[in-house]
Amino acid sequence: MNEVHVVATVLSVDHEHAHDVLAMIGASAALTISDIPFNGPLGAVRVALVDGQLVVNPAMEDADASPLDLVVSGSAEAIVMVEAGAQEVSEEIILKGLELAHTEIKKLVDLQLELQKMLGKEKWVVEPVAVDEGVLAEVTSRYAGELDRVTSIEAKLERQEATLALRTAMLEELGGEEADAERLAELRRAFAKLEKDTIRRRIAVEKRRPDGRSTDEIRRITCEVGVIPRTHGSALFTRGETQALTLTTLGASGEQQRIDDISSEDSKRYMHHYNFPPFSVGETGFMRGPKRRDIGHGALAERALRPMIPAEEEFPYTLRLVSEILESNGSSSMASVCGSTLSLMDAGVPIKAPVAGIAMGLIKEGDDYVVLTDIAGVEDHLGDMDFKVAGTATGITALQMDIKIGGVTFEILREALEQARRGRLFILDKMLETLPEPRPELSQYAPRIFAIQINPDQIGLIIGKGGETIRGMTEEFDVSIDIEDDGTVFICAPDNTAAQAVIDRITSMTKDIEVGDIYTGRVVKTTTFGAFVELKKGTDGLIHISQLGKKGRVEKVEDVLNRGDTVTVEVVEVDKARGRIGLKPLKLPDSSG
Repeated sequence: MNEVHVVATVLSVDHEHAHDVLAMIGASAALTISDIPFNGPLGAVRVALVDGQLVVNPAMEDADASPLDLVVSGSAEAIVMVEAGAQEVSEEIILKGLELAHTEIKKLVDLQLELQKMLGKEKWVVEPVAVDEGVLAEVTSRYAGELDRVTSIEAKLERQEATLALRTAMLEELGGEEADAERLAELRRAFAKLEKDTIRRRIAVEKRRPDGRSTDEIRRITCEVGVIPRTHGSALFTRGETQALTLTTLGASGEQQRIDDISSEDSKRYMHHYNFPPFSVGETGFMRGPKRRDIGHGALAERALRPMIPAEEEFPYTLRLVSEILESNGSSSMASVCGSTLSLMDAGVPIKAPVAGIAMGLIKEGDDYVVLTDIAGVEDHLGDMDFKVAGTATGITALQMDIKIGGVTFEILREALEQARRGRLFILDKMLETLPEPRPELSQYAPRIFAIQINPDQIGLIIGKGGETIRGMTEEFDVSIDIEDDGTVFICAPDNTAAQAVIDRITSMTKDIEVGDIYTGRVVKTTTFGAFVELKKGTDGLIHISQLGKKGRVEKVEDVLNRGDTVTVEVVEVDKARGRIGLKPLKLPDSSG
């Protein structure tokens, strides 16, 4: 009833200590000492693998090099939130990391409780909006049996329509025409509680899911690739009533996304974006910028696939994936992971291994509980845990977990991780039935990108004065050229022929000139003893006048060559000590004598 706004402002960053976990701890501490009702305090830590050992809150340099980035938040009693990115880390290491994190979280909780004793304000007393027991009994006695029947309908749409019709009938019968707003609100709350209790009891105690599946059963999966003919790669992944279409676009290295924030990262060559239009869940609404949920889901899918993206040296492309959610009933983020893997493979990206994702759930009623594989929307909404796991056949690459209750033991988490592993392997098998490995060739519409290495001292030679040399090549060959500080040159061309022409040009510009090399260059100067030909930027060679006559020596150089003429020559002498290069003409201008 009273909105709470906690603002964490980063005033300074040393690039040694992470600021995100500090912001979470600061937010918890602020709420703990305030008069705002709060079920905390909470602690938060980061766990990494440094030299094979789990380390709490490592230096950022060590965290960046770690195969595991695990952020955990929790209370003194239990873990409540987990986010992780990993490089095929095992479930066992994740569990050990969670246990270590919770040990440290308890210390942070104790510190905040000490602070509360010193500075804390008296908390507001707020009575929760409770369901009227009398109204609940009235609704239960009349509609429990019928609600049990309609909520067991396996088809989602039919179940929703039947439940809505029953609620409407209940309001008309028990509310009547004279019912005031408060009476109708009480009836709605009672019906909602009865519906929630009915579904949770059926799942946790009777082991019956709303759609009739067993606890570890995954909905029907279908996969298609190459569904959009003009894109570089595309895939359609459907699981039950959730469908994700992912498109892959390949670009030059100069098209990387620039990052301008307080992190040490300055660019991204792999981006994953996620769109969740209202029609995907049968709603209308404005389609403006991405919402917080969309950004988070895209970031989770990006984190899941990032370890499998080939290094720039191996695959010198910028990659952008866009997942369009066409229908959603349970974990569209994990569907986008699966669709994105297939889309990358369809594009011919040599990923290290395919990645699949699955969403797990938990329903706990007293001592009875059940871990659910591949949760649907109603199980997520009414459940006690949303646990998303993505990874390869070898290990986990991303994990996100939100727990809504206390009392989730590490044994339950262990069971959930193992059940998720089996589900992930099942989904991977289904995906690989459609496309077992990346296509051997890129799409005909994808640009061709090649990388060559030059001496960093020659970068200026390739760029030229005011960028004229590199600009001239991009215009002449219709390509884009990007040069890294280490001398790596990326050429992005529409076809192999154009790319090879640029490679030949740059190679000729940067290689050492040797006897026998052939160049076509422009005459930059004539003298009484010969003509100077530009072989490459800043390097000229001399054709002696004695070499210009077809039947002997000519009287004047200008009788054969003039400044600006183009001539093909062969290098006949290289005197590095004297800085002299001798040339012999192979093809003179047609007008020469």
